[in-house]
Amino acid sequence: MHIETLLPLGKVDPGLRAPEVPLDLGRVFDDARTLEALGYDGLAIEECKEDPYIVAALAAQATTRLQIATAVAIAFPRSPTTTAMSAWTLQRLSQGRFTLGLGTQVKAHIERRYGMAWSPAGPWIRDYVNAVRAVWACWQTGQPLAFSSPHYRMNLMVPLFDPGPIAHPDIPIHLAAVNPIMSRIAGECADGMRPHPVCTPAYIAEVMRPAAMAGAARTGRDPAKFAIAIKPLIATAATDEELEKRIRDVRARVAFYCSTPAYRAAFEFHGLGDLAKRLSVLSRAQRWEEMPGAIDDEVLNLYATIGNFSEIGRKLHERYGHIVTHAEFSIPIAKEADLDTLAGLIRTLKAGTAAT
Repeated sequence: MHIETLLPLGKVDPGLRAPEVPLDLGRVFDDARTLEALGYDGLAIEECKEDPYIVAALAAQATTRLQIATAVAIAFPRSPTTTAMSAWTLQRLSQGRFTLGLGTQVKAHIERRYGMAWSPAGPWIRDYVNAVRAVWACWQTGQPLAFSSPHYRMNLMVPLFDPGPIAHPDIPIHLAAVNPIMSRIAGECADGMRPHPVCTPAYIAEVMRPAAMAGAARTGRDPAKFAIAIKPLIATAATDEELEKRIRDVRARVAFYCSTPAYRAAFEFHGLGDLAKRLSVLSRAQRWEEMPGAIDDEVLNLYATIGNFSEIGRKLHERYGHIVTHAEFSIPIAKEADLDTLAGLIRTLKAGTAAT
């Protein structure tokens, strides 16, 4: 599958605040309109410190063209019917501009943060997606709800709780993925996948995409319509001094991801399994300050795209333009001129040529 342009998906707040500061919900309306005016194709909203469905509703109400996506909402703590209702409502509000991005989360968070029993994520998320679609089909066509799987048995839908059909019932579902198993399952049951930021272009091309295409073939889905959306690891700034600060931050992020067992496959693919194990030891000992030093420049540049504002758009397009269909990108906005810079970078990503 080949694409000719890289379509940028922006976060709801494209650098208008420091990452450690909570999102200003009062500004979502204006920020979403700013994204639309800048030329973004869409915005992707993560589940971290805010409910992504609430933020998505604010953004959808503020805009008329911008695609809206959760990237990602955590699936398992919500029942399939609850998620189906949130997505159905957002699709109706946005008049067909919503994409449901779902993630599974790791066992420790499911058990200890959400207080739920764990089950292997791959079979569980397959059942989950199919259950969501069964609820949508019930609402759209009026057919009885009759879904049964190892994880869900659903056969009750009374008129009081049935919102009925909508104008745009075909809501795309994207699944977060790292390993080939989840990539295959995304291909089987979803409309796209969201590789983790540590998934390099080579890893996506040689491991994830073939697995997704095999999954699509298994269930008769059209691989040409399968989306691959990523939020790349980026270090960029207007000046060399500012860029060095961003590089330090990204080096620490790569070290953290490398220490995380859930992302091990993306590092083992590049022969960095031993490094990942060493960093896991440091992480368990909470020796955080030692971890970035283990990421040399070669490893850093393997997982992150680095460059100043004049070159970052071109570098991102060269790196990902042949392998993904959507990518998120933003820079900090401190003054009015930064908006013009960002608009130029977005044009670069779309056109594949250097910004002037």
